[in-house]
Amino acid sequence: MQKRKLGKSGLEVSALGLGCMGMSFSYGPPKDKQEMTSLLRAAVERGITFFDTAEAYGPFTNEELVGEALAPVREQVVIATKFGFKFDPNSGKGAGLDSRPEHIRQVADASLKRLKSDVIDLFYQHRVDPNVPIEDVAGAVKDLIHEGKVKHFGLSEAGVQTIRRAHAVQPVTALQSEYSLWWRSPETEVLPALEELGIGFVPFSPLGKGFLTGKIDENTTFDSSDFRNIVPRFTPEARKANQAVVDLLGKIAEQKKATPAQIALAWLLSQKPWIVPIPGTTKLDRLDENIGAVAVELTTDDLRDIDNAASKITVQGARYPEQLERMTGR
Repeated sequence: MQKRKLGKSGLEVSALGLGCMGMSFSYGPPKDKQEMTSLLRAAVERGITFFDTAEAYGPFTNEELVGEALAPVREQVVIATKFGFKFDPNSGKGAGLDSRPEHIRQVADASLKRLKSDVIDLFYQHRVDPNVPIEDVAGAVKDLIHEGKVKHFGLSEAGVQTIRRAHAVQPVTALQSEYSLWWRSPETEVLPALEELGIGFVPFSPLGKGFLTGKIDENTTFDSSDFRNIVPRFTPEARKANQAVVDLLGKIAEQKKATPAQIALAWLLSQKPWIVPIPGTTKLDRLDENIGAVAVELTTDDLRDIDNAASKITVQGARYPEQLERMTGR
């Protein structure tokens, strides 16, 4: 497995990471713990060293799963987790944002226990909290770094001004945000700012929440607990309209003897050397397919052809319901 450095921070990880959220949360019922433990260990055996979790996934159960599964190989891997939400103690459900410094410290201690670790490799603010100055957030993580509880500071779905202000207090190692062939908004302002500041980029949903694999069409039905049921981009009408993106990937995949998913990931990897996508999966064959993307070579001509064809396609539907979209780009 090829390695990449996240910006100028020196944090080296496998060229592809593994997003672990779907093992416990958001895409239907939680998966079998033993099966997911085997999958996580199989990922390590195949050279993946970068694993993404969060206290919000579950809540809490995903960190426990990842911590337990990776405990035997803890020295070989980089685990990223996140703070920034608060949870109702009775229902366990999300109850808004909370990035107050004292809360960040509590989350760090609780995450370390669940992750069975004495250090968090990369600690992201999950969403920007408008009620807490980002300088205070960065300062709290800086303190945790000085204490040896955290190694690197990250932001998720933050806007450029926030990134700059945070970076001035504590260098930001990575920004995590959605980026793929059907959500290219980061290209306008975010990517140039990250390049200038030497910050790595970790695209989540690099396969469009599964859509870019070509395995979902307008007739696909999702489990009642699947988050995609409330995503405007996943209405049957939008899926029908957006099939054009998958058809484009399929055409290039045929030429390259690859799959649409592999082309979508290879496209991301070829954008910048400091981009590390984190596709999630709960299936071993998909894991292997995703890893295969690292070996797919896209030439300058290929990339130009993809860009030209993609520019003629208008993707239908918002990527998030309105209340979630409001929490991004701040």
